[in-house]
Amino acid sequence: MEEPKRPGERRPVVMEDVAERAGVSAMTVSRVLNSPEKVRPATRARVLAAVKELDYRPNAAARVLATGRSGVLGVVSFDTTLYGPASTLYGIERAAREHDYMISIVSLGVLNRKTIGEGVDRLRSQNVDGIIIVAPHESAAEGLRDLPPDLAIVVVGAADDLPFPLASVDQYGGAVRATRHLLSLGHGTVWHLSGPADWVDAHARVEGWRAALLAEEREVPEMIMGDWSAQSGYQLGRQIIRDPEVTAIFAANDAMALGLLRALREAGRRVPEEVSVVGFDDVPEAPYFSPPLTTVRQNFGEVGFRAFRLMLDRIDAPDAEAMPHRRVVEPELVVRESTGVLR
Repeated sequence: MEEPKRPGERRPVVMEDVAERAGVSAMTVSRVLNSPEKVRPATRARVLAAVKELDYRPNAAARVLATGRSGVLGVVSFDTTLYGPASTLYGIERAAREHDYMISIVSLGVLNRKTIGEGVDRLRSQNVDGIIIVAPHESAAEGLRDLPPDLAIVVVGAADDLPFPLASVDQYGGAVRATRHLLSLGHGTVWHLSGPADWVDAHARVEGWRAALLAEEREVPEMIMGDWSAQSGYQLGRQIIRDPEVTAIFAANDAMALGLLRALREAGRRVPEEVSVVGFDDVPEAPYFSPPLTTVRQNFGEVGFRAFRLMLDRIDAPDAEAMPHRRVVEPELVVRESTGVLR
């Protein structure tokens, strides 16, 4: 027996209410909420306006029955506060939210065969529609290759030889742009302060830096490896700048560039008059460094959106071979006052 409503209690808004307000069928409302690309823009806009006006919240159980989907995506990531991975995770969450999906996150201390397998199993037990794995470490590749290729999985920032769709930034191309910019200012060569060896992005940036120098037939200095932190940029920078021939440095992220700028300032070497510095990421603080930092901007929001679109394609297409395998976001060189013509 249905429990009677209390006086003044408002009846929950249902899909039929939205359909009546928008002047369409309930089936059309369902299509707009679950497969918006299949509905004409004018109709879609009318339905979404009704959804907003009535503050309609789709019932999760009803959604599963109607579509066979839970409306929840799983994300496997690792426990970090580094700007790049944290911003990528936010980009995925934002893209999912804009498309009325919920996110269930498994955060791992390390990424390897055992932990990735356990994280995926935990999410599959929650009946998620698919799983996005943020895996920037080389050591994660083995664990990813062990996963069944028929799972609805998309990887972000991983090596591109995996059997799953991939969303990433062109790290190699970004490093080439950074290095060419410094060479164009008259510097004979460019030194590189790299990220840790186990990071896919760090490896790609090293390769881009080296390729740009070789293409211009310039000397390739010995690479100096940091750990992404401002502290390592500062400590390693103090060693690099002892050599008066060092006039251009490409740091593999903005945090290390920040530490490097302090080391240069303490040594009395002026930036950019004596030494030019380029970073990578374009963190929100980069324009406020002293001097403002020239850097390579990564659009993490776009990476999240493309990973989400790949996931929807993967869910919708049983034949994974017929769908795009990789979506690459091109980085942008942002020139500020930390680079200048060699004097």
